[in-house]
Amino acid sequence: MAVELAVDCYRSTRHFPQSEIYGLTSQIRRCATSIPANIAEGYGRDSKGWYLNFPRISQGSLKELETHLIISGRLEMLEANEEEDLLGKAGEVGKMLRALIRSIEKAV
Repeated sequence: MAVELAVDCYRSTRHFPQSEIYGLTSQIRRCATSIPANIAEGYGRDSKGWYLNFPRISQGSLKELETHLIISGRLEMLEANEEEDLLGKAGEVGKMLRALIRSIEKAV
């Protein structure tokens, strides 16, 4: 689901103004890809303690993404239904992250 969200964010930012290539476009893409990348990196670590840190970093990236999406919507770079869809997917990823963190905490 986190990878799908990142792909959707890439697709949604294709039509952003060229002047935003180093602004919102870049920020949305970077934090969106950071979410699944940090989960994968944590999973590749040798200890549960290290693993737990990376989903928490992903949560921060998720909140950053949600903020950028809201700003993009208010600036009318995203259509309302597109913003709503992306934020809905972000909410689902957030639920999954919280469940993952709880399960790792129980195992530590």
